[in-house]
Amino acid sequence: MPPQLDVRIRPYRLDDADLIFEAARESLAELGPWMPWCHPHYSLNESRLWLEEQVPAFEQGTAFEFAIVSTDGRYLGGCGLSQVDKLNRRANLGYWVRTTATRRGVATAAVHLLRDWGFQNTDLLRLEIVVAVGNIASQRVAEKSGAVREGTLRNRLILHGTVHDAAVFSFVRR
Repeated sequence: MPPQLDVRIRPYRLDDADLIFEAARESLAELGPWMPWCHPHYSLNESRLWLEEQVPAFEQGTAFEFAIVSTDGRYLGGCGLSQVDKLNRRANLGYWVRTTATRRGVATAAVHLLRDWGFQNTDLLRLEIVVAVGNIASQRVAEKSGAVREGTLRNRLILHGTVHDAAVFSFVRR
């Protein structure tokens, strides 16, 4: 990670809707194919509704969504632990970075911070990164972050009505 890169994560707040909306609209071409929530008609209200679900989910321990921000407070993207399976003590680790902040190590830094947060603040044993095989950039982030590639799951994801195989990476508690 370049020395000038200083990224942190913080739990989302209800007043983050404008930040998410602006970053999503900026990043539509890059995010749209892989994140169906980021579509051409994405609205500020969708950001608000999502936050209204995520903030209480964090408090209840059913999902842990974070804003990725620079030290000067600029919103760079989002990351989180979702699909928390309390019985098997695992969760999905996801991330996205706004277009103007890509290719600078932001996503890799955020994954490291989120992995560490997850293992320090929950009893989760396993964090999985599930990425469509065509999403090369996201696979590179998983690899650079040190996640172990475990294989390919056939027909694992449906994006925009199309079935995709997915590469699966993981971190496990030591």
